[in-house]
Amino acid sequence: MARRNDHTREELVNMTLEQVKNFLDEHPHHELSLRKVAAMIGYVPSTLVNVFGNYNLLLLHAVAQTLDELFQQAELCVRDSTSSQQALRNLAFCYLDFATAHPYRWQLIFQHTMNGEDLPEWQTDRIDNMTGMLETLIGQINSDMSDKQVLEASRVIWAGVHGITLLTVDDKLFTSSPVDGKALINNLLDTYLNSWHK
Repeated sequence: MARRNDHTREELVNMTLEQVKNFLDEHPHHELSLRKVAAMIGYVPSTLVNVFGNYNLLLLHAVAQTLDELFQQAELCVRDSTSSQQALRNLAFCYLDFATAHPYRWQLIFQHTMNGEDLPEWQTDRIDNMTGMLETLIGQINSDMSDKQVLEASRVIWAGVHGITLLTVDDKLFTSSPVDGKALINNLLDTYLNSWHK
């Protein structure tokens, strides 16, 4: 068993999050525990509590890592677009592709709860970055919208894309023939884009 001073705090954080990430590549988070994570890195659970504060915050750091990766991919998808409309589609497709490639990590983002504690600012900033990207694109596409309308439209579109993604990842679209999640997203976005340009 490793001793606390065998690694710096930063090394412990990185080792722990890497093990959690590897675990979530193959298994859902509810199969994980503080004891399991500690065993993976050769430490006792109390060491991880000293480093992260509690198991809930440890998982929140794993969520933050996933959001950072999603944001980086989303930035690339948006940057490589030829128009704001194309960027909106690419952002939605990126979301679906990421969730499909990393279903257990993606699910943890939405299944993790703070159990009554406030969400730390470092996490709300990450969420704001993701939603802000969507709001910016919608504002560019339809400059006549007020801030309130942009905010509302962004949440409706995100909810639609998220719902399609969730049902695709869980294979719960309940169709007799295969349905492509991207085709459904295109349908959703076409409806919105057409309504904005009448």
